[in-house]
Amino acid sequence: MDQDRVLEAFRLEAGELTKAVAGLPEAEWDRPTRCEPWSVRELLGHVRIVIAWLPQMLDSPAPDSAEIAAAGYYRPDDRFSPQTNATRIDLARNHAAECANGAALADDFAATWQRVDRLCRDQPENRVVRTRHGDAMLLSEFLITRVVEVAVHGLDVAEALGCEPWLTAEAGMVVRELLLGSGQLAAVRELGWDEPTFLRKATGRAALDATETAQVERLSIHWLTLG
Repeated sequence: MDQDRVLEAFRLEAGELTKAVAGLPEAEWDRPTRCEPWSVRELLGHVRIVIAWLPQMLDSPAPDSAEIAAAGYYRPDDRFSPQTNATRIDLARNHAAECANGAALADDFAATWQRVDRLCRDQPENRVVRTRHGDAMLLSEFLITRVVEVAVHGLDVAEALGCEPWLTAEAGMVVRELLLGSGQLAAVRELGWDEPTFLRKATGRAALDATETAQVERLSIHWLTLG
């Protein structure tokens, strides 16, 4: 997928999440989310952390070639183990606790993704990076996984706050292509879902009823398992 296109989706989706939490009353930050045991505060801390890996990755020597694409990044190995998940939970909680209040966390999130955006815009199209899990990936492919983080958890934040989702068309398309492949984009239109509904269904945040399950099987759609 074109690096500029993915980066634009990242920029737009992160910007919408920033606007959604700007000026949020302090009590709202402690609302529970479906991503237990995180609150809204801790969930945003998680999204900030997974974006903040990028500067160090860009400062490190580039691998000779990419070995993993975005879909392969989600393979079920120890990155989704109970131990890794426990570390992921603690990192988010600790970062959220380090911020004086929700406003400070929101500002930190905005500064972090904006810095990453600037750094990535200076990278060549064929830049290869190594993830913290050891994967050698094209930067454009790794950025797809960051769009997933911001988009999916943006839905989680919206649900926790009781507001309408703000999923951008650009981010929605990037995630759909990752989950389905470009050859299945037309088929999924038969399901009649809007972008937020598709993303909720595809990531297990909303159940498929019997009719939808039959349609998915008929269309030979295979969801990507996300951690």
